[in-house]
Amino acid sequence: MGISVDTFFLKPDGQGTLQAQIQQMIAEGILSGRFHVGEKLPSSRKLAAHLGVSRITVTLAYTELLANDYLTAKGRSGYYVSQNAPVPPKYTPLQRGEETVDWTRTLARQFSDGDVLSKPLDWRDYRYPFIYGQADRSLFDHANWRLCAVRALGHKDFDSLTGDYVDQDDPLLVEFIARHTLPRRGIAARPEEILITLGAQNALWLASRILLDRGRKAAIEDPCYYALRELLHRSNCETTALRVDKDGLPPDDIPDGTDVIFTTPSHQCPTTSTMPVDRRHDLLKRARDLDAMIVEDDYEFEMAFLGAPSPALKSLDRDGRVVYVGSFSKSLFPGLRLGYMVGSEPFIREARALRSLVLRHPPGHIQRTAAYFLSLGHYDAQIRRMSKALLERRKTIEEAIAEHKLTVAGRGVFGGSSIWMKAPEHIDTTRLAKTLQKQSVHIEPGEPFFSGPNKPANFYRLGYSSIAPDRIHPGIKQIASAIRSA
Repeated sequence: MGISVDTFFLKPDGQGTLQAQIQQMIAEGILSGRFHVGEKLPSSRKLAAHLGVSRITVTLAYTELLANDYLTAKGRSGYYVSQNAPVPPKYTPLQRGEETVDWTRTLARQFSDGDVLSKPLDWRDYRYPFIYGQADRSLFDHANWRLCAVRALGHKDFDSLTGDYVDQDDPLLVEFIARHTLPRRGIAARPEEILITLGAQNALWLASRILLDRGRKAAIEDPCYYALRELLHRSNCETTALRVDKDGLPPDDIPDGTDVIFTTPSHQCPTTSTMPVDRRHDLLKRARDLDAMIVEDDYEFEMAFLGAPSPALKSLDRDGRVVYVGSFSKSLFPGLRLGYMVGSEPFIREARALRSLVLRHPPGHIQRTAAYFLSLGHYDAQIRRMSKALLERRKTIEEAIAEHKLTVAGRGVFGGSSIWMKAPEHIDTTRLAKTLQKQSVHIEPGEPFFSGPNKPANFYRLGYSSIAPDRIHPGIKQIASAIRSA
């Protein structure tokens, strides 16, 4: 008796090619025990007609499953579930009882009670997604990224694909960063002074673990990247939050005894203000006087479409006390999870050792794919395309904000992909955001970015990297209307 064709159907939201979906559907049927050894599959003609796909698509799926020993072919008879196909274990599931673990006592540390921003997974379905840090599929070079990924799967790159780098990184990617990316920021570094990380957040974690401990003191900006504040809170160090002004972090406010200073001088997070060069020199002098280290998060330097960016703080450093953190999340896509950190060799040596203990290294195939994408010129072409699009959206959103008389609290001098906004004092933007969600509008409340018990509740951030230009004016209009009605 064969397997009925009616047991097969394609999911409307299925991922991958039709061939891959059919392969997965059959494999799942075998692994779940629904399809048994020796049972006959529907003919390729019948299954193709049932699913509404071409017969060659089904035949290719069957052929791949045959090669993987899920199926076997019997002459002109057709395809059957192979004798060697994986057989699901036979057992009676245990009846779950009431858990008796006291989690408040068992958990040595808790990490789920910190400040986080909620980003809806279905934000692409929003009509007006003023979301920050997400990729716009219309601007990404899918075709060339795919070609680079396929090239990185080739025989020539077998070692980078399958090898264990232990504590090292892809030399092609490191070389590109050293020769191409860092010089744009005025930074000269040897490969021994560069470490690839799983994004900027991983780099900040490594820096905090290496430079801070109980009894040491850190200075952060206020407001700041909320995840950094939570990282430092878990490091058991003493943290001082310093309110930023229109030029970023004020060096004179850094208290005596500070060991590490965390700053975002190029695009302050989240206000996007840019620290002038004179203040950068003052910050370096203050750090020198304190014998403190500086961790510079330059998370958005590629988004400088309004003018040439200021030199990185690291480029002005003559003492080796600046650790520079960069990321490809904004310029490529956040799901890539690739960043890098640059520092003096003794620091990078320790960061490399710590990274090796935790995750060894970022996947070799991802590193090599990124190296090809960057080195073949696709990355620069994408930056130019994104800069042009962001400039258009920036002009549009500023016009809409002015038209509807909303208040800007901070905007980047050289560009960026967001604008920091301020609502009237009585507005709680967390509640405002929930109200707007019902109208298919997404904004980001500003409260999580602030430190201390009395956090301002009336700030919010508008990202414009992933919203179509023709949606900006009506979206801003709905935000203004919701504020007036609150």
